[in-house]
Amino acid sequence: MKNIRTVIVLVMTFILVGSYSSELHAQKELKKRIAVFDFEDKTDHRVRWWQGGQTVGHGMSDMVVTALVKSGKYTVIERQELQKIMQEQKLGMSGAVTPESAAEVGKLLGVEVAVIGSVTEFGYTESSKGGTFKGIGGGLKTTTASVGVDIRMINTSTGEILAAENVRKKEKSRGVSFSKRDLSFKDQKKFDDSIVGKATRKAVEKVVQSINKQMVNVPWSGKVIMEKNGVIYMNAGSTGGISVGDKFNVYRPGEDLI
Repeated sequence: MKNIRTVIVLVMTFILVGSYSSELHAQKELKKRIAVFDFEDKTDHRVRWWQGGQTVGHGMSDMVVTALVKSGKYTVIERQELQKIMQEQKLGMSGAVTPESAAEVGKLLGVEVAVIGSVTEFGYTESSKGGTFKGIGGGLKTTTASVGVDIRMINTSTGEILAAENVRKKEKSRGVSFSKRDLSFKDQKKFDDSIVGKATRKAVEKVVQSINKQMVNVPWSGKVIMEKNGVIYMNAGSTGGISVGDKFNVYRPGEDLI
């Protein structure tokens, strides 16, 4: 059972949670909160990312976070907050993040959706037609870059997997192959200009499209941090689209029903 009461927001900085008023929701859109965990790297070569020797899974999840932030549609949890909670709760310390651990961390952070995933393919193949070009061996070659990633979106309130999708993108380049390409990029610009980088960007765009599609069906919610001297503190505020005078239905959990 749940007890319900209506709260009017009087201070823009400190606001309360619950199911958002349907009448007000029709007038404006609130920013939903989302957490993107580091993707697991399941590729054979364990490619190192261009920054600090991080894995490709770290790099791709970072690109997804950047794209979500730039969209302006969501409040995206900082990586440091995720890592802090994971360490404090000793979650995911022995391997990949599971839907259960992601939902648990998501509840603690007050996010509606957690995104987890794994990079299944990241690299390139070359095919040659033979011959030489101005004395350079190797001939004309076609290089095909392939990037694959599996993602799952989890409703943190219920632990339900909202969607699971496999994304695979390719990019081709034709020309003379001078030497074996190095997938360990030193800077982001060099990576973006490479065919592997272009394939990765396409995959990230597809992942973000999938997230946008699912988030439409997820209701906005927030979390009460504390109530003190008649003032209610929340994990949502003006940066999330809330204004003075907004009304919310606030639910207090009742007894467990088994």
